[in-house]
Amino acid sequence: MAYDVIVVGARVAGAATALLLARAGLHVLAVDRVSFPSDAVSSHQVQVPAVARLARWGVLDRLVAAGTPPARAVRLDSGRVVLTGRYPAVDGVDALYSPRRTLLDAALVDAARAAGAEVRERFRVEDLVRRDGVVSGIRGRSGRGASVQELARLVIGADGKHSFIASAVGAEAYRSVPPRTFASYGYWSGVPLDGGELHHRAGLVAAAFPTNDNLSVVYVAAPLTEFGVARRDLPAHYLAGLDRCGDLGHRVRAGVLAERLRTTPDQPNLLRASWGPGWALAGDAGAVIDSVTAQGITHALADAESLAGAVIAGFGGTLPLASALAVRHRERDGRLRPMYDLTVRVAGLRPRRIDHALLAALARRPSEVGRFLGVLAGVVPADHYFTPRVVLPLIGSAAVDRLRG
Repeated sequence: MAYDVIVVGARVAGAATALLLARAGLHVLAVDRVSFPSDAVSSHQVQVPAVARLARWGVLDRLVAAGTPPARAVRLDSGRVVLTGRYPAVDGVDALYSPRRTLLDAALVDAARAAGAEVRERFRVEDLVRRDGVVSGIRGRSGRGASVQELARLVIGADGKHSFIASAVGAEAYRSVPPRTFASYGYWSGVPLDGGELHHRAGLVAAAFPTNDNLSVVYVAAPLTEFGVARRDLPAHYLAGLDRCGDLGHRVRAGVLAERLRTTPDQPNLLRASWGPGWALAGDAGAVIDSVTAQGITHALADAESLAGAVIAGFGGTLPLASALAVRHRERDGRLRPMYDLTVRVAGLRPRRIDHALLAALARRPSEVGRFLGVLAGVVPADHYFTPRVVLPLIGSAAVDRLRG
């Protein structure tokens, strides 16, 4: 049986892409090595624009029904200044959510199935099928079963930052910045939160947000240069970082770690060519950034929507498929670039004097805090905010001259 599209990888980007393509009437097969529900290392946060997408697709209700708490207000503590504000709304959505991946991924997989996509779990792709240099399908197997071949007009790799598909097609990487941080997070009971918390210090970023099952997910990013020493006692390093964040360390120490601490030093920053003859990439397979700005899920959902739109246009004759995928590639890079650049800078974990001055100015103008939080959530493009036209009126030209001097 030939498919219109085969999606390799059925987590956030892959399941969302399969969902949207199936709803458009395409014959879709999605495969994944794991079965769902299944956990994954994750930044957890579904930023406001991504929540708005889930609401449009009818998936948000599943997260809410499962008791995923919204975070409408956030407290940002720089060590010098504390800001409190609310996120700007997008399409009537004014909160972010931090669902467990066991819930989010399964909800998207179920929605893809309900839309008519075929989903095969525990299926490992072993090779690509090519005809005259064009990718035309996959070979793989379920468990220990016999190898099978499936054909499609397009194969989409949504199989993560170490994508087999990207490697198999030789997708060129560019704008690559080596990992700068390592991240640790844990699920804690007895650490109630009134909304979300962000803590920025020299050499440290921490975050705490409510998640499912009355737990809080508490995250710490530290310089990768510390990992060799930190790995001797990762829990101690993690808690010592939280102790630098106001009373957060005290509150966490008073709670109970519900599951083991997760830690990863595998945080690359790169973009890849996102399409070629018979193939395309989605989510982290095509573009990945440090978790310090918690944009991975949000990027995956936006990328799925953009890619699905291009495929639908290409298959529907609105544009040749190659042209539609090329347009989508340029759109992806244009959309992602401001957050990519901001993330790489934040991942340096070295706040600048002008950053401190901006936060101090925002503390004097609470009405502006929401727009700043909108930048961190991806509602307001970073390159539209961090400009002289916006920043100068806030902190004053004389202050800028002193800070640059």
